[in-house]
Amino acid sequence: MSPTGPTQQIPVVVLAGFLGSGKTTLLNHLLRASRGTRIGAIVNDFGSIEIDAMTVAGQLGDSTLSLGNGCLCCAVDASELDVYLEKLTRPAARLDVVVIEASGLAEPQELVRMVLASENPRVVYGGLVEVVDAAEYEATREKHPEIDRHLAFADLVVLNKTDRVPRAGLDRLRASLGGAASVVESVYGRVDPELFFDRRPSTERVGQLAFEDLLDDEEEHGHGEACGPQCGHGHAAHLHTAYESVAFTSAGPMDPRRLMAFLDSRPEGLYRIKGFVDFGAADPRNRYGVHAVGRFLRFYPEPWPPGEERLTQLVLIGSGTDAEGLRTSLEAAVADPGDIQDEPAMWGVLRYVQQADEDEAEEAPGADD
Repeated sequence: MSPTGPTQQIPVVVLAGFLGSGKTTLLNHLLRASRGTRIGAIVNDFGSIEIDAMTVAGQLGDSTLSLGNGCLCCAVDASELDVYLEKLTRPAARLDVVVIEASGLAEPQELVRMVLASENPRVVYGGLVEVVDAAEYEATREKHPEIDRHLAFADLVVLNKTDRVPRAGLDRLRASLGGAASVVESVYGRVDPELFFDRRPSTERVGQLAFEDLLDDEEEHGHGEACGPQCGHGHAAHLHTAYESVAFTSAGPMDPRRLMAFLDSRPEGLYRIKGFVDFGAADPRNRYGVHAVGRFLRFYPEPWPPGEERLTQLVLIGSGTDAEGLRTSLEAAVADPGDIQDEPAMWGVLRYVQQADEDEAEEAPGADD
């Protein structure tokens, strides 16, 4: 989500996973499928990233590369993270989202804590995505038992390389993940970018085609990178077919307690929620941007734009979900006419509003979810 307040905040998504899980492949896919969205990529394992696949346009210095699709990539040490977040989120960079690819042996929660503790007003934490190699999970877990701790912190798990595991094995693997975050399956790291962040709408092409346009054409016409036989949604242009999208609009304000009851019990397979919420008399000055990735949830209050119609507008993206059931639950969360919303009604919502003075270093993402 890209908030539209006086200081535009850039979502920072942490992408983690052990060596060989497919993090770099997934990051490359996000860059290739961005279609106009400007992505800042911060990479620990710079030597492993497929620079050719991302079409380097030129060297900018300070370990920063300008990529052909309008994205930027930095090679950094964890201690330099805040420096590069400052650089990538400055207005002149015009980025829409920053993705941090953690080192394969890094402790992702430390990167998360650093993002949460950042004093940069343009930075907003966007969730932890953990990539798991479906074929090597058991062996990796035996060798690196800390994977359980990493998964416990994750907001969304991408179960990658699923073409290498029979369906029965995948079902057992998903069951073994137990209380972990929502799980989405992928082959070659191909997941819809909309599960992580908003993409800019495609614009009309004027003048000579850029390399990105040619690459988009290849993927749309089936000439791009091959997908495995079990992929089912191999080309970037068709990824949306693997997921269902539910749009919800209400002219009436939402009841804070009822909406939180829905969000706190959101079903497995509901990967992403985005939009704006009107809580009516409970907070007449502000609308609340909502951003959820897996079990990660944040609200971002901001003053209503002058002349803006006061609506609740949400989009829910998932797989295997009950669309009508979701709509029914949201409709049930609309406040009844004449309801009096007192201050305690908002307490549940405010748990998920990042406070400037809170000790973020002690907050575990998803702990309240």
